[in-house]
Amino acid sequence: MLTGTLITGLGLGSMYGLVALGFHITYAVSGTVNFAQGSAVTLGAVLGYTLGVTLGWPMPVAIPGALLGCALLGLTVERLLVRPFVEKGSDAWLLATVAGGIVLDNAMLFTFGKEPRSLPSSLAVSPVEILGTGIYPLQLLIPVVGLTVAVAIQTLFRRTDLGRVLLAVAQNADAARLMGIDVRRTVACAFALSALLAGAAGLLIAPLFSVSAEMGALFGIKAFAVAILGGIGSATGVVLAGLLYGLVEAGVTATLGSTYTQLVVFSVIILALALRPDGLLGRAAINKV
Repeated sequence: MLTGTLITGLGLGSMYGLVALGFHITYAVSGTVNFAQGSAVTLGAVLGYTLGVTLGWPMPVAIPGALLGCALLGLTVERLLVRPFVEKGSDAWLLATVAGGIVLDNAMLFTFGKEPRSLPSSLAVSPVEILGTGIYPLQLLIPVVGLTVAVAIQTLFRRTDLGRVLLAVAQNADAARLMGIDVRRTVACAFALSALLAGAAGLLIAPLFSVSAEMGALFGIKAFAVAILGGIGSATGVVLAGLLYGLVEAGVTATLGSTYTQLVVFSVIILALALRPDGLLGRAAINKV
């Protein structure tokens, strides 16, 4: 039972970390976040099911297609729901992205339907026994994928030209603009990458749960909580907070039952933020006076 709880917790934590990394990327680059991230989780799973099951595309083609759709969602959110307000110095993008997520969720509800559906995967058919506990191979793969993507994001920022551009815009957008960097395009890329990560999380968890038009709502809220808990400006802190959140959630569910999961976990988050308001690895903002 302990083995299953640990693996489940690491898998969930990796997915929360993936979505939370999306919040980190957009915040680090533009000082804004996309509150439609939960909808991007749903879109990834829904597109994966529609392309792979309904239309019969091979999964190696359907998965990239679904991820491309999520990236396009990120571009659309940035262009229509964030940029117009930021350029006017308004914080209305907060409500705009929330409203955009609600619109997308309802659009998927009307087109995809309300009934949950199963996304087949060869990795979620026959469990393997590990220390007396039956574990699906996909449950073992999810933490590996999550942590690999987290390392890849860190490498992107530190070792690639795109990463250096993103960092330059994050540090000083005006100076980056003077150096010839297209700040608008860079911010748009950040939103596309953010939504793509959320879509990847949706595709990974769909075979273990089910695909529905409402699956990403709570997932997005938890991921934002993870981003704040880890320190939204720290990629390492966000990933660490995701893993801790997943382990605590799985542990509470296994010991007390799912009825108490959200009560206990969010109470722990409130306590942790009371002790460390800037997150686990976050830094307090320095205000010049």
